[in-house]
Formats: sequence, C-alpha cells, structure tokens
Amino acid sequence: MISTVNGDANVPFYKEFGNQGVKATDIPVIAFSVGEEELAGLDTKPLVGHLAAWSYFQSVDTPENKAFIAKWRAYTKNPKRVTNDPMESAYIGVKLWAKAVQKAGSDSPVKIRHGFDDQKLLAPEGEVTICPATHHTYKTPRVGQLQPNGQFEVVWNGVKPIKPEPFPDTRTRAQWETYLHELYAGWGNQWAAPEE
Repeated sequence: MISTVNGDANVPFYKEFGNQGVKATDIPVIAFSVGEEELAGLDTKPLVGHLAAWSYFQSVDTPENKAFIAKWRAYTKNPKRVTNDPMESAYIGVKLWAKAVQKAGSDSPVKIRHGFDDQKLLAPEGEVTICPATHHTYKTPRVGQLQPNGQFEVVWNGVKPIKPEPFPDTRTRAQWETYLHELYAGWGNQWAAPEE
C-alpha cells in the first residue's frame, strides 16, 4: 500500500494498523511522509517492516548526523528526542541560506538569491547541492524499514544525489510559472486560498 498520509495524521493511521493486527507481511506500507517524530509515541513493535521513502533518516551513519542529533537533543534537553527528514531539511535550509548571504556579501534579496547558485553543504544526510536553475537541492533518495525501536534502518540508498525536478512534466516550466502566478494573484497576492 502506498501512503501519502501527512504529519500527525500518521499517528492514528499507524495506530489502527497496530490495533487491527495488520503486519507489514500482510499489507506492507510505503509512506512518503512519515518519520521518526510521528511514530515516537507509538508502540512500533506491531509496525515493524513498514517502509518510508525520504532523503534522511535519523539512522544515517555520518559524523555530521551524529553531531546534528547531539545538538538537537541538547537543544531540547531530551536525550531521547528523535530527528526526522523535515527537521533536517529545515536545518540545512538555514545553513544554505547563511552561506548564500555570506557569499552575497549583502542583504539584497537579488544578490542573496544568486548567492545560492552552486552552493554545496555536507549535511547530516550527506552532500547536498543547490541546482542553480531551480534553487532546489540535489539529494540522495533512501528507503527505510521500520524497526522495533521506532527507527528506520536504511534498506536502499541511492547511488548519488539526484537532480531536483520541481516542475512535473504535465506542463512546461513556463506553463507552471504562469499557473502559479495566476494562482497567487487570484488569492489576493498571497500563498493561501482565502477562506470562504
């Protein structure tokens, strides 16, 4: 089963799987938006074997990840606190932004935007690189399998970071940009639909 359940909604989804005795050997789930944080409060023993696809798992074995986990636990003052892919993405986003500002040597948004071109960072997940054409990151895909302790063991690792493709091929990039501009303008120049 492919799951696109997001964030905290994963808790009742997986909890009910466990309550019903549905095991990964019966109906394996591969999720694109469940991580260690969402599963931290659950008994994960009945959920062992389910899969998740991310670029980062807490179990990634790099010195940068060990340091990242230690900093997070020190910050939260909780030695059992877990990390997950969205946390690591936010962390590297700030690091890449700081490098872009430093490279720009200015607080000009235009100069900072160009400061992102070709940025690289040795992140907790491994090396990430900014694509100058889209300002999205090259990342290494991974598949993790849930273990009894609530952690994901990486069972498949991409060979190298892959090029980001933020514009699905159902439209050209120009068509996507026009669509997004019209959406934004139609929402009163904001990135959220007005409440009806």
